[in-house]
Formats: sequence, structure tokens, C-alpha cells
Amino acid sequence: MTLLAALGLATGASAQEVIPFDSERWTFEGSSDTFVEHLGRECLYLESGRAWLEDADLLNGVIEFDVALEPERGFVGVFWRMQDAGNYEHFYMRPHQSDKPDACQYTPVFNGVSGWQLYAGPGHTAVVDYEFDAWIPVKVEVWEGRARVSLRGAPVLHTDDLKREAAAGRVGVHVPGFAPAHFSRFRYRELAQDPFEDSPARDTVSPVGTIDSWSVSSAIPEASLIDEDWLDPTLDADLEWTTLLTEKSGLANLARVQGLTAGDTCFARVVMDMDRDQNVEFSFGFSDRVRVYLDGRLLYRGDNSYRSRDHRFLGTIGAFDHLVLPLHAGANELRLAISEDFGGWGLLGQLSPECQIRSGLPRMGD
Repeated sequence: MTLLAALGLATGASAQEVIPFDSERWTFEGSSDTFVEHLGRECLYLESGRAWLEDADLLNGVIEFDVALEPERGFVGVFWRMQDAGNYEHFYMRPHQSDKPDACQYTPVFNGVSGWQLYAGPGHTAVVDYEFDAWIPVKVEVWEGRARVSLRGAPVLHTDDLKREAAAGRVGVHVPGFAPAHFSRFRYRELAQDPFEDSPARDTVSPVGTIDSWSVSSAIPEASLIDEDWLDPTLDADLEWTTLLTEKSGLANLARVQGLTAGDTCFARVVMDMDRDQNVEFSFGFSDRVRVYLDGRLLYRGDNSYRSRDHRFLGTIGAFDHLVLPLHAGANELRLAISEDFGGWGLLGQLSPECQIRSGLPRMGD
């Protein structure tokens, strides 16, 4: 990490004025940040890494800057409400996807795991026709659980459901390798009034039968799952379990519980109490790989990882897989082992409406 020395520029400036990137207020992480002249401006040239304002503590506010993009494959972004290096809200541009449905994207980052495979469609991805060899003004407005991103003065993406808890934090810019970018005229300011108060938030309703909470284990290496027909019961000896409520869509973002430092696989389970033997349909999605067990017996293995199907397959999640579960009278444990490489560690599950569950919803196991 490199902290650049001040070049005689004011550092106690008001929150609305431009904060030069060579100000001592900035902290840089990466190995390729330089200051150059580009398109008539002194600016930051960032090939790989990120820069943030260590003294920023923004909860609700506006972030603005100009960016000049390269047409190559890249992921040029801005982050806000940064709690630490692995927890923040993130918006980024894909210049190589110009004029395509995923030309830009909002995603949360939990415990160092970006969730872009888990969040796609309205409120998360949008079409943008990018200009190159030109400065593009970027504006991010944030209020509680909502955000709006505008490019060149026109809104391009709006979300009513920021995924992280609203908490003040640092702000900055990010280029994770690939195509570089130039940044200039960065500034931010706090907001005292909701900029979205005249536009009611859209509510998300979970599909019928959605499992709304899972019991999630601590992480283990995927290699510890032996390719057998039954789950090794000794794996449970050292596991710790956390109850994870799903998001409004039914998605369980497993990175909310933990990152990938201790292992790339965790279990998610529910226990269903049935009053009779019955076959029940289970629809589910996962990222990146899954093993599905019913009372310890392996029923299914699947791979939904990036480019696992073709060169354009992103590994996005949805309730695209289906199983018929042969449930018996009494308690039935459904357990999914979810393994992650990058891009989003998560699952969602839905049970058919005819599933008769005593509590009305899947009951968490002890």
C-alpha cells in the first residue's frame, strides 16, 4: 500500500470541492497508480488497484467524478460505504460490453467476495453506450437502501435494494486489472434530504414456497467432500452454524456469513417435518457448484461456474434446477454443499406449494 505525499494542495477543503488525487487524503492500494495529463487534464491513471478517501465517512450523499475509459475488457468502478477492504457497495462499468445488457453493474461485496453472479437484471445491470477518448461524468446518489447512478447527466441504473446494511464509510475508485482508466475531478458531499422521496420504492415479493432462512455452516475445503453416495458424518464435528435469512428475492448470499479464507465450501440446510410420506418438488439455484443431500444421501451434483457451459456463460443464479425429494413422515434434513471460486457465493430454494410442512415454512435444524 502506497500513501502519496501531499503536493501542497489543501486537504481541509469542504466536501463539495474537487479532491485532487495527489492530495494526502487519498490512500492507494495497488502497484500501478500514476499521475499523467490526459485529454487536457491532470488526472489519475490507474491500471490495477484502488484509491479511497481515508477521512470520508459517508452514509447518504452524492459521489461525482469523471472517467475516461479504454475499449478493452475492463471493470472500472466506484465504491462507497466501505467498512474495510472486503466490505462495501460497488458499481462498475464494463467498457467491452458497451451497448449490451450488462454494460454496467451494481453489486455488494461481503467479506471480500463480490456477488456479481448473484445480482443481475433490473436494479443490478443495465445497458450503456460508452464513449471512448472522452471524459464521462459519473454521479452516484445514495440514500439509505437506495442508489441511482447517472452517466453524462442521464440515469442509467437505479436500485431500491442496496444489499448491505446502511452504514457510513469511505468512498473511492477501483480498477481490478484488465483495461486501465483515467480519473479526474473527484468530489463528494453529504445529503440532508432524500433525493428519491418523490419516487416510491418498488417492492420485491418472494416466489411462493421460497425458503426464507437457512442454517449455514463454517467453511471447509471442497476437497474434503469425498465423491461418495453419502455425506461423511464426521465432517460435522468441527462445524459452527449460523442462521442466515434470505433477501427479498429468496437469495441467500453466503458471503454474508464468511469469506473464503477458511475454505471454499459450506453447507446450507433446512429440516422439514412431514406428517406423511410425500414426493415434493424442489427448485433451486446455486453459485458456483453444489452437492445436494437428503438425510445424508447424495441426490445431485451440479456446476454453475463462470464459463462452465460456454465462453459467454456468466454463472448467474436462478431457480433453474429441479429435483423431486422423496420425503418421509417425520424430520427430513435437506443439505446443500455450496462451493465457490469467485463472483458470488450463494443459493436459493423453493418448495412446491403442495409440500405440507408443519410449521408452514421449513424449520431450521438444531
